[in-house]
Amino acid sequence: MTVSLRRAHTEDLHDTPQALHAPLFQNVLDKLEPSERSVLLDLGAASTDMLALFSESRCCVEIADVAHFGGCELLNSAEPGPILVEIAETLLPERVTHDPVDIVFCWDLPNYLTLPALKALMQAIGQRSREGAVAHALVYYAERNMPTLPGRFVPTEDGKLENHALPGELVTAPRYSPEELTDHMGGFAIDRARLLSNGMQEFLFRY
Repeated sequence: MTVSLRRAHTEDLHDTPQALHAPLFQNVLDKLEPSERSVLLDLGAASTDMLALFSESRCCVEIADVAHFGGCELLNSAEPGPILVEIAETLLPERVTHDPVDIVFCWDLPNYLTLPALKALMQAIGQRSREGAVAHALVYYAERNMPTLPGRFVPTEDGKLENHALPGELVTAPRYSPEELTDHMGGFAIDRARLLSNGMQEFLFRY
């Protein structure tokens, strides 16, 4: 396994949160072929559990940690247009392989971006993705409020997800509709969607 990190940090907290059953995330894992090389782009923070999950696979893991160093604020404050896509590109890790991206883990990051910022980021990702690449995302749907900062999602051995983010203040969730996401995922179209037990909607997008 090859790992490329852009200003990322590894974060593991000792308190174990409740595991969330995320069937579409498990579906992504099930479709990984051990004999085939895959390039994974993780828009969240690095975690030892995430890296361990792919340590025995032929995976190149690229870690962006977009939110940690003010990436969301930078994207949200920029004027829409080509310059916004250029800013988005600077937030992605340097390529360690010429192979295109196969899987993108967005986690709940789309909730923290304006629609123009989301579109610019996904356009930049699309430029380095192969046709048929998938993007996994969690979008606030039932809940009107969400934490101030994106979560720190860590996979468990059985394919569930744990949010290791510390609790904090709440802000209003944008609760993007499927139509809004379709128009602002930079060429990634909705493939499947599931409503989860915590009120979030789990999406798989395909490029």
